[in-house]
Amino acid sequence: MKTEIRKLLGSDRLIIGTDRVLKSVRKGDVAKVILASNAPTHLQEQLRRYKELGAAFEVEQAEMPNDELGTLCKKPFSIAVIAIRA
Repeated sequence: MKTEIRKLLGSDRLIIGTDRVLKSVRKGDVAKVILASNAPTHLQEQLRRYKELGAAFEVEQAEMPNDELGTLCKKPFSIAVIAIRA
């Protein structure tokens, strides 16, 4: 998973941040969502609700917490969720 994220860092296929990811999920632009191991429960529930409503995307739980995910994405802040565009 780490190598997949690193490869996508320079491209426009990687979506970083809760608001941007949820907006893209609603539009149907997302193929895969990656959650940090300590992502907020309400975020997980919201994504589950979208899947129940028929949104076609895969959800993967990362083995790293949000601060590590932020470091992997070369950002100076924590990241709870990222997505990969379809």
